[in-house]
Parts: sequence; structure tokens; C-alpha cells
Amino acid sequence: MTVYNKEQKWKKWLLLFAILIAAFSIIFTNNLVKELKKEERKKIELWAQATKNLVNISSDGDFSLAINVITENKKIPLILVDECDSILEYRNLITYSKLDSLLTFRVKLFKEKKITNNFLKQELKLMKEENSTPIEVNFIGDKQFIYYKDSNILSMLRYYPFYQLGFILIFFIIAYIIFSSAKKSEQNKVWAGMAKETAHQLATPLSSLIAWSELLKDSEINTETLNEINKDLRRLETITDRFSKIGSVPALKNYQINELLGNFLEYLEKRLPQKIEIIKKFPEDSIFVSANKTLFEWAIENLCKNATDAMKGNGKIEFDVTSNDYEVNIFIKDYGQGIAKNKINQIFLPGYTSKKSGWGLGLSLTKRIVEEYHNGKIFVSSSEENYGTTFCIKLKKV
Repeated sequence: MTVYNKEQKWKKWLLLFAILIAAFSIIFTNNLVKELKKEERKKIELWAQATKNLVNISSDGDFSLAINVITENKKIPLILVDECDSILEYRNLITYSKLDSLLTFRVKLFKEKKITNNFLKQELKLMKEENSTPIEVNFIGDKQFIYYKDSNILSMLRYYPFYQLGFILIFFIIAYIIFSSAKKSEQNKVWAGMAKETAHQLATPLSSLIAWSELLKDSEINTETLNEINKDLRRLETITDRFSKIGSVPALKNYQINELLGNFLEYLEKRLPQKIEIIKKFPEDSIFVSANKTLFEWAIENLCKNATDAMKGNGKIEFDVTSNDYEVNIFIKDYGQGIAKNKINQIFLPGYTSKKSGWGLGLSLTKRIVEEYHNGKIFVSSSEENYGTTFCIKLKKV
């Protein structure tokens, strides 16, 4: 649990760091856009002043500065109107036509050599919506107004951080998927390697012990003692077989679920504490599933042992089997201490345990058996602290 918590903390810190970077990028860009917007308004005001000065300059005055200021504006779209909203002048509107009609507009423009009144009115309306406060200019006693829109560069800059963050997000999602797949593949190899090595290490001494057991049959040793030795040897054989199968691709066979589950629960109940009672609620119909008997029994045993620990060796474990047209549902309910809601998503992770001396592999192994080897699904159906937990295993019907 400690390792998992540390990993979760690192993920939270990384997420927080990413959010801070995104927030900084958006805030910085927005501030930059505001500053550029102010600069563009100043340029329009300067253009208006230059236009006014050009009208008022005497015939022998210097026109060069005013003309230079007026002609310099090649990026900011603007429209000059009178008090009745009649359009008097416009600049840089071609680059601001809508993207979906840009090509059509350019063809029409080249044909007619002019911008239609409808287009100008539409642009004026958009400018009023974007900048509701126009720049007022007095030309020889007549009030005129300049409406304008943000330049193309300023508009692109406003949305730039969102595009940037979008591309970064897509990159990290793809990278996360790739690294997660690589990590899972590596974990699978470790699982398989450890299982095979464990089976191999157990097999050699187990074979010798079985041989010694056969020799003891001919001696005068107590028969009851020998039987107990053989029981333990068979138990070791089962464990070796389990590790051998989980380290390879197990063979699946069709089993009647009532028999498969019922026979094993009868065997298991004798080996659980005496105060543990197993209650079976099986359907009367014959329902078949595809399973590996050894591994399936191992998964059920893990769940029963967890239930026993949760109830401290005293209580009931209920097995309720239901089905529909496609799948079989096996509900395993105990009346133990339950699982906290914030821990439910963690219990199947390798290394997670609520026990001081636990390894945190039981439920992780069970999930692997059900989902990877049987193409099923296992999850916590319900859980309430101090009232118990219900697990659900879903398997496809044959």
C-alpha cells in the first residue's frame, strides 16, 4: 500500500504541475493579447488622427507623414462610418473574410472588382460586436466613427495556447498509452517468469518427497500420519500446478458451473475455519462456462480467504449464481469489515494490502486469472464498511 500511495502522490504532483503550466501559458498569452489589443487601438487612433490631419493640411503643407501613417496600416481591418452608419471607407477586409467562403469571396472580388454592400454591412456588424466602443473622429465639424476588428495575428495568438495545449495533451495521451502498454507487457513477463521459476523450484523437492512417501508405505509408520503427509503433498502438487499454469497459456475446458463451483466449495469449506459457513444459491438450469479448473479454483480460494480474514474467521460467505443469455454472474458476499469507498479502485492493484503482513498479490492474481485467462470480469459489486463486501465475477456462457 505504501508503494501504491507513493505512486499516486507522484501522479497527483505531476498533474498539478501540468495544470500550473497550462494556467501560466493561458494567463501569459491572455495578458499579451490584451497588450497587443491596446497597441492596435492606439494604431487605429493614430490612423484616424492622420486621416483628419490629411484633410486639414493646407495645400503647401507636408503630406508625407500623414500619408505614411495611413498607408502603414495593412493588417488591422477597419470601417469608417458617419453618424447614420453609412460606410465611407474601409481597409484590410479581404484577409478577414470567413474561412468557409474565402475562396468564393476572392473569385467574386476579382470578377466585380469591389466588395459588396452586404459584405460590408456584415463586417460592420461583427466589428460592433467585437469592439462596441468605436473611435470618434471629427472631420470639419462632421462626426465620424471608426470600427475595427483584431488583426489576423492577434486572433491567432488568442487561440494559440489552446492549440498548443491540445497538441501537447494528445502527445502525452499517446505517450501514456505506449508506456502503459510497455509496462503491462513487462509486468506480464515478470508474472510469467516468477510463476514458472516457482513451479520449477517446487517440482524437484516435491518429486523426491512423493518418492519417499511411497517408500514409507512399506514401513511400519502410522497410517494416519502417512495419510496426512500425502494430503500435504497433494496440496503442494496443486500449488505447483497453479504456478505452472499461470506462467503459460492455460487450456480452457467447458464445465457445468454448478458442478465446478459446488465441488470445489465442498472441498474448500472443510479447510476453512469451523465457524465459516458457505451458502450456495445455484440455478437449477445447466449452465456451462469455459474455464481452467485449476486457476478458477485458485481465484475462488483467494476470494474466500479474503472474506474469511475480513470476518475474522467467523461468519457466512454467500455464493449466488445468476445468468442471462450471454454471461454468468457469480456473486461472492461476506459480512466482514467492508472496504472504504476511496479504496475500492485500489484493491486489485499489485502490492495493495490492508494487512500488516500481507503481500498484496491475492486480489491482483485473482483479477489476472479472471480477466486475462478467462476473458471475464471481476469487480466490487457493493461494499459498506462494517457491513460486508460483494464481489462479482462475470464469465461468458458457452
